[in-house]
Amino acid sequence: MPDVLDASPYDALLLLSFGGPEGPDDVVPFLENVTRGRGIPKERLKEVGQHYFLFGGVSPINDQNRALLDALRKDFAGHCLDLPVYWGNRNWAPYLTDTLREMVRDGRRRILVLATSAYASYSGCRQYRENLADSLAALEAEGLQLPQVDKLRHYFNHPGFVEPMVDGVLRSLADLPEDVRDGAHIAFCTHSIPDTAADTSGPVEEHGDGGAYVAQHLDVARLIADAVRERTGVDHPWQLVYQSRSGAPHIPWLEPDICDHLEERHAAGAPAVVMAPIGFVSDHMEVLYDLDTEATAKAQELGLPVRRSATVGADPRFAAAIRELVVERARTERGQDVTPCALGALGASHNLCPVGCCPARAPRPAAAGADSPYA
Repeated sequence: MPDVLDASPYDALLLLSFGGPEGPDDVVPFLENVTRGRGIPKERLKEVGQHYFLFGGVSPINDQNRALLDALRKDFAGHCLDLPVYWGNRNWAPYLTDTLREMVRDGRRRILVLATSAYASYSGCRQYRENLADSLAALEAEGLQLPQVDKLRHYFNHPGFVEPMVDGVLRSLADLPEDVRDGAHIAFCTHSIPDTAADTSGPVEEHGDGGAYVAQHLDVARLIADAVRERTGVDHPWQLVYQSRSGAPHIPWLEPDICDHLEERHAAGAPAVVMAPIGFVSDHMEVLYDLDTEATAKAQELGLPVRRSATVGADPRFAAAIRELVVERARTERGQDVTPCALGALGASHNLCPVGCCPARAPRPAAAGADSPYA
């Protein structure tokens, strides 16, 4: 029998994600949630929703979160970690506030949060913390006893996140025709964000050109490229590229875009490209549309062989990584010595987001950080 693992002082884990529509009638209401406060007309949202309608109005993200929940629960049970796992979303059911209310009524008093975003950025970290603060404020207004909420550190360089992506790239390379395989380039893909948001990502001391967001992605890309070289004996050229840009065209966002990159690689004589979506935890809509649909169509137009490697999803190694992060944080909170597990040059991220980390354009309360109004 494995040793019983101690999660105290925590009595629950909350999987916090973006959410997505689960049918055609959900698409516009979902997009209204995503864009609330921006004054975008419903007709424009219907145009944007065409990406979802191509897939029957269903985003795969909710089913992927259900699979991750199942993997976490099985892993925790198999390693004698007695910690219930809940799930709440930012933009669709199950909504975060409803889930937190359920957790409070279940008697949960110290909650650890796993966000489905591995990297530092406003949209990938602080905005989730703002959502937590909004939900706690709603519960407070209802007269409920508020739990203490902490957030797991960024896990971009944990072996359980990196190693499944290494295997995905290796499988994609092996699936290419043999005559183009060794010369294939690797395009490490992530979500584009405004330059200003990238430059101010991470703690203040990490702000600058690209901030922590770009630095963390580059570190992961190097780890994967190095592992691929070690296992194949081939040094594949690679570059960090971006996708899923939105917003006003006059605002600079991180570049190059994946489709532009494919054109550039083809013009430069690259025989093939593997697209590796390292910025995403699962194969949700932005992966299915922006890479599998749009970028793949661009490659076909160019006559450029491409493959898209898998995201981590519900890989058992990722579930094990979350268990390790939970135990690590619990030991830290109990005052025990901890050696955080992290690969690459950057080391383990902070447990508590400091003041000034990934700031919003308009300051809003954010929970689970040094500036939290909910200590």
